[in-house]
Amino acid sequence: MPTTVEVQPNPWRTTLKVVTQATRALSYLVYFYLLAVEVILLLGFFLLLFGANTSAGFTEWVYRSMDRAMKPFRGIFTPIELGTTAGNEIKSVFETSVVFAMIVYGVVGIAIYSFIGWLTHRIGLIEREERDGQYAERPDPGVGV
Repeated sequence: MPTTVEVQPNPWRTTLKVVTQATRALSYLVYFYLLAVEVILLLGFFLLLFGANTSAGFTEWVYRSMDRAMKPFRGIFTPIELGTTAGNEIKSVFETSVVFAMIVYGVVGIAIYSFIGWLTHRIGLIEREERDGQYAERPDPGVGV
């Protein structure tokens, strides 16, 4: 009659899984923040491009929010003035620094999205190994991680 061996969970694997899940959760927060920054930059870009009225509440909020995200990119490129809007006499500006910031934030967002995918894959491997009991057969759980 075959005997079943009860495998005790490896504390190192459990810790690795918890750390990986926490890292993935933090990465999701950063990713969603970057998505919000991208949306605000896109709104700000079009408001500047179309010469939106700066005294409007929404426009003020977008410009205020955009200033924080644009701090590292201010002054990199010279904005291109396209003229003034009819009626409001507000300058229409093609803000090249905003376009550059959107590209940089987008590349960082893509990198974080890839990192989240990798972490999700690692969590799946850890869970599969726990389910199949493979981690108990290895002398060193850190090998091949």
